[in-house]
Amino acid sequence: MLKILLLMVVITGSTSTHLLSSEPSEFRTIEWTELMPADDLEALLNPPEYLAEVEDGSPEDQISNQIKNTIAAATDDRYQQALTSSNTVTEMDGQVVRIPGFVVPLEFSDEMVITEFFIVPFFGACLHVPPPPPNQIIHVKYEPGFKLDELYVPFWFSGVLKTSFIENDTAASAYSLAVKHIDQYSEDG
Repeated sequence: MLKILLLMVVITGSTSTHLLSSEPSEFRTIEWTELMPADDLEALLNPPEYLAEVEDGSPEDQISNQIKNTIAAATDDRYQQALTSSNTVTEMDGQVVRIPGFVVPLEFSDEMVITEFFIVPFFGACLHVPPPPPNQIIHVKYEPGFKLDELYVPFWFSGVLKTSFIENDTAASAYSLAVKHIDQYSEDG
């Protein structure tokens, strides 16, 4: 999980200046890390030493993640608390933004027209690995719907960001987005 979060920081941080140069002026491109309060980001970028001893994908990794995430709220381990944090950046509420991400379908038709979904920072989030923290998941209700042919295809989502907590059987999100545009992702914007 830590490697995925660090990769997310590196990818969004390394491409953001290139992407900003070609963005529509009405939407401000944001990085996923901007949705995370500074203390949560700091905790995730500086994990406890015991994690260095656990090999990714090992039984200890899977078991310890499940147990630690369950008790995170009751512990003093700031890293574990950040992994499940629903704390938001209040200044982001009401912002007109553009963010890249992957779709986790929640409501869809037989033809795979999706009307409700989560936007997540990396492929497989909520499906193949434990979900990201709620402040790294954005909930969307998009009544026109859109056709999704493949889950591993990223998109640009543009709209008005709100701080609102939504929880379901798949995951919890600390933000929602009133989507105005959905565009195929490209590094050129």
